[in-house]
Amino acid sequence: MNFRSIVKSVANANLAAIVAVGLVLGVSSAASADDEDRRVRIVNNTSVAMMEFYASSIASKTWEEDILGQDVLVPGDNVVINIDDGSNACRYDFKAVFLDGDEVTDEDVDVCEVAEYEFTEE
Repeated sequence: MNFRSIVKSVANANLAAIVAVGLVLGVSSAASADDEDRRVRIVNNTSVAMMEFYASSIASKTWEEDILGQDVLVPGDNVVINIDDGSNACRYDFKAVFLDGDEVTDEDVDVCEVAEYEFTEE
């Protein structure tokens, strides 16, 4: 093998490595757009227990299932909820139903940006 073929082999190997790194970076960038953190800490800073909590994509016309299920969020307590319905959506409407019958709704909450959402007395 002469000097010219060695240089050409090294150059081709370096080019292949650069292309491979570029492809990996491109794939990880595309994946990260879909892998937004949709976990939100829901805080009940009211004097009444929260009996139900709903989060539905703003594209939905109906409320999804009660995320709390059989659980109750007592005053002063909090829970971290992963609000990911598989749609890659970031914007959701929230609805909380309290023991005294009060319902509180908030529209268009960006769960990709909000880490904590607090319910308080008005």
